[in-house]
Amino acid sequence: MDKNAKPIRAADHLVDQLVAQQVSHVYGVPGESFLPVLDALYQRESEINFITCRQEGGAAMAADAHARLTGRPGVCFVTRGPGATNASAGVHIAYQDSTPLILFIGQVARNMMEREAFQEMDYRRLFGPMTKWVAQIDDASRIQEYVTRAFHVALSGRQGPVVLALPEDMLYDEFNKPAAPTLVTAPTMLPAPNAMVELNVLINKAENPFVIVGGSGWNAEGLTALQQWAENQHLPVAASFRCQRLFNNDHPNYIGHFSVGRTAYLDEAAKSSDLVISVGARLGEITTAGYTLFSPPVPSQPLVHVYPSGEELGRVYQPQLGIVSDVNSFCVQAATWKPCGNNKKLNTLRSHYQRNNSVESAGEDEVAAMFSHMADVLPHDAILCNGAGNYAGWLHRFYRFRHPESQLAPTSGSMGFGLPAAIGAAVARPNREVYAIAGDGCFLMNSQELATAMHHQLSLTVIILNNARYGTIQAHQQREFPGRASGTELTNPDFLLYGQAYGAGTAKVSTAAEFKEALAKARSEGGIQVIEVMQGRELIAPATV
Repeated sequence: MDKNAKPIRAADHLVDQLVAQQVSHVYGVPGESFLPVLDALYQRESEINFITCRQEGGAAMAADAHARLTGRPGVCFVTRGPGATNASAGVHIAYQDSTPLILFIGQVARNMMEREAFQEMDYRRLFGPMTKWVAQIDDASRIQEYVTRAFHVALSGRQGPVVLALPEDMLYDEFNKPAAPTLVTAPTMLPAPNAMVELNVLINKAENPFVIVGGSGWNAEGLTALQQWAENQHLPVAASFRCQRLFNNDHPNYIGHFSVGRTAYLDEAAKSSDLVISVGARLGEITTAGYTLFSPPVPSQPLVHVYPSGEELGRVYQPQLGIVSDVNSFCVQAATWKPCGNNKKLNTLRSHYQRNNSVESAGEDEVAAMFSHMADVLPHDAILCNGAGNYAGWLHRFYRFRHPESQLAPTSGSMGFGLPAAIGAAVARPNREVYAIAGDGCFLMNSQELATAMHHQLSLTVIILNNARYGTIQAHQQREFPGRASGTELTNPDFLLYGQAYGAGTAKVSTAAEFKEALAKARSEGGIQVIEVMQGRELIAPATV
């Protein structure tokens, strides 16, 4: 430490730390509890930008999306109390999706703590179950230590969110800053050589091995190696819940994804496989059909589980072979193996996927034709974002994801994610086409973020599937209590007028032909666009095959 250095204000030092970690944008809603940070950001737009959102949950979701696209932790600032509880919706998404996220929360002054001062909360108790680490920076001279540790924790092992509380009086403190920090990167964890030899032997012996890919932390090298490995070993590759982006859906080794709407051929393939290899996927409830595809704790199928955190291996399923490795290092090594065998079921499984993905399999389904058309005309690197609802069943079945950054969807099943995610995508990837897909109920949970898009002059298109109900819940009601829908009917605003209020171009469509025209117009005009799709009430979910 240079004793002759000029003291620095804590808030300025904090912003310097973010810049040092290559943070280009932070998302948030301004609050009185972190005014010095907002002041420290003043006129530093060339280094770091504050994206002003309209609700803290949307801000955290936008930061989550930014992280998924860049591979660096998303950063969000919110105020104490209500700001923190609002943001918790986005933190929970980041936790279940294993997304690196750092949430900074203003806190009451240090001399007021433990008195239940205005908006005071214990953030360790609030966020403990849904984060990797929660801490409070009481000593300004330790800001760099806390921030670099937060980035390390968020990026290491199973990636996830971190929360740091900032007492408002601490942000005014001055001190002599320490030496400049180094850039924190995700650690590399190589698979054990003996484990890789054993896996290679298992694959050579298996007649119908089966790969499930998922999770976070992937990079371009790892995904290229994954494809090469699958080709060399003739491995069918399925995606875990909402992870279709990880493997080109047009590739002959891709066979589909595990979702809420089950596909019989995939479930049967997983059950009958003589070797299941999960790479990066946690094998959670949705992917495993409520933990029925594989019987816990010891599956009847031989299971190899590759995951960057040893704590996850054996958490639900005891694998025959557990490999602790980051997904990219594992795939890079596996891609070097000599080609072997020929999986007899691969071509059959691929044919099943193609049939299930085709518009013809859906019958007279206009919505299926709409998403199939989007797959045909959009560039492969277009980014499609969605929240939760039965409408997502059409998107994930009939759209073909062919780029690793083309899909932003919460495995937590959180409604309201699509539009804030599109905000984050439009900021992080301003030259890409960005689409927010939402049901009417899903859209209105965070529709105010259209103001964020307008304020920051972003370009994105919102597609609202309107069936005037909470469709997923009503579908469950029809299954459990036929004819007794309760609390699920909705009365909506005029979505075209709503979009126009935010300066959006708008269109209302009912047929695939009308949708094609509206999409072409939206793409040509740019800016904010809203397309309302009037969905028939008889359409609960896509037809099964």
